Amino acid sequence: MNVRIVISWLAGLLFCTALQAEEWYEKREYLVYSPRYFGANAFPFPELMGGVLPSRWEVELRGEYHTMPGDQTQDLFARLYVPIAGGKAGVTVSGVLQEWYKTSEAVRDERHAAEVKSPIPCFGDVIINCYYQVFRSEKWADLMVSANLKTASGGRLCDARFTDAASYWFDANVGRNLWQRADGNAAVRLDALLGFYCWMTNQPDNRQDDAFCYGVGLSGTWRSLFLKCDMVGFRGYQQNGDRPMLFRAQLKYEIKKNVLSFRYRHGLKDFLYDTYSLAYICCF
Repeated sequence: MNVRIVISWLAGLLFCTALQAEEWYEKREYLVYSPRYFGANAFPFPELMGGVLPSRWEVELRGEYHTMPGDQTQDLFARLYVPIAGGKAGVTVSGVLQEWYKTSEAVRDERHAAEVKSPIPCFGDVIINCYYQVFRSEKWADLMVSANLKTASGGRLCDARFTDAASYWFDANVGRNLWQRADGNAAVRLDALLGFYCWMTNQPDNRQDDAFCYGVGLSGTWRSLFLKCDMVGFRGYQQNGDRPMLFRAQLKYEIKKNVLSFRYRHGLKDFLYDTYSLAYICCF
């Protein structure tokens, strides 16, 4: 008798789960593919690199905490940078190893998501960045360009965490020292970014959203300390939450090729998260 009750209960649970999945699948067309209505890691922001590529290998492990009203998210992020041709080019492979999140029912409903938290592990997209140093000039400026791809490898599309669709962007990054001490131990640098950003959507009549991306930043170095503040964003044409802006501040300290990094990000307009992160970077 007890066995029959257990079997009946399991069968009912499986039926309800399958029914919920079918109901969400029928409503997947209501997902809005924009930063406003997806998770904190769904849409990567371009990085301002000062117009100069690193000459060393870098391995980074970063813990992040994202918060907004109705959404609390933590993740573990990893990055590998490989210089090529003596620093004239480089490749970065990065991504969220795992994401943990919990949303309110109001945020879940606004995003047309299925659950407020994931019943299974949630993994992020793989991001590939390819860089090329166009030229360097102390008199004028340093210029580099990049081609970037976000794969469709992220999970939990049903919870509007990752888009399960590719995106790409191309940008030019320029930087110039405004002041530098004679011994090179201190400097103030201005950099800017401009490019094109595109991502795939679920709309049959608009299969992709096109945007231009932009950014400007100011950084300072003093011996082993590095401080940088920048503003970056992109501006889509569909105006459905696709025009996010982001303020970022980063402080780094290097000890014998070991770097500790703290970063704060404040979302503006269509990106509503505040993010706090702590990273360890090994250079060699």
